[in-house]
Amino acid sequence: MSAASLFVLNAVLALMMFGIALSLKADDFKRVARAPKGPLVGLVAQFLLLPALTYVAVSLISMPAEVALGLLLVSCCPGGSFSNLMTYLANGNTAMSVSMTGIASLLASVLTPLNFMFYASLNPHTDALLKAIDVSTWDMLTIVVLVLAIPLTLGLLCGRRFPHFAATTEQFFRIVSLIALLGFVAIALWLNWDKFIAGASIYLLFVVAHNALALSLGWASARLLGLPQADRRAISLEVGLQNSGLGLGIIFTYFAAQTEMAIIAAAWGIWHLISGLSLTFFWQWLDRRHGNASRTATR
Repeated sequence: MSAASLFVLNAVLALMMFGIALSLKADDFKRVARAPKGPLVGLVAQFLLLPALTYVAVSLISMPAEVALGLLLVSCCPGGSFSNLMTYLANGNTAMSVSMTGIASLLASVLTPLNFMFYASLNPHTDALLKAIDVSTWDMLTIVVLVLAIPLTLGLLCGRRFPHFAATTEQFFRIVSLIALLGFVAIALWLNWDKFIAGASIYLLFVVAHNALALSLGWASARLLGLPQADRRAISLEVGLQNSGLGLGIIFTYFAAQTEMAIIAAAWGIWHLISGLSLTFFWQWLDRRHGNASRTATR
């Protein structure tokens, strides 16, 4: 991709992050300090367990190094903003979901590149590919700070200084984020369409299995520590719905020639919406069946 195209893509990604932060409030972070157990469980599953288990999986299962790198990168990304909407629809703890998204996005400014480079360097096949591409941890930290940390900080400051603007534009930024994510996915698939079609069944198998691992990990972690059902749903969706747009932005910037990485992240971008909605509808059905359709937690 040209330098101009990359600039536009990263600017759109930064706008997505700005929109996420714009809707956050001080109470979203204070809530974590008052009741830290749920968010901590989710963040540990998100940033420690999921990347580690993904590394184990890509090391044990034979797959191309590009596919392994794609799965590792997605596993190291924070939860996406759509997890908040899905949690609300699923009668989950929406307030906790919003808090986790904000904190995870801030932590990802450092943890996403560090986790990715660490686990990729442990596998001989992915390490060899990284060395051939010559991408350093500092390179990834730079782009993530520019498209994640700075827009998030500006969004938080803007939301605090101009609360009316933040409230009236929240829906707009949600729509922009969805359109941007689908746009990133469309570009990735369009650039690599022939290769995607040739190996679609394999790519989708890896993505579906990996997404199932993420969703199951969130649910199991929350249940193991005795969290209530609403918290389990929030954590499951937060861990299982990754910010694949961030992953695609990193891939377009530093791994443009690694087509299978882009295909994996793009397929994730489509599938996690399908799996999230399916799980949401399933939980709604369970609630109707048990006569418990009330919203457990809203902002």
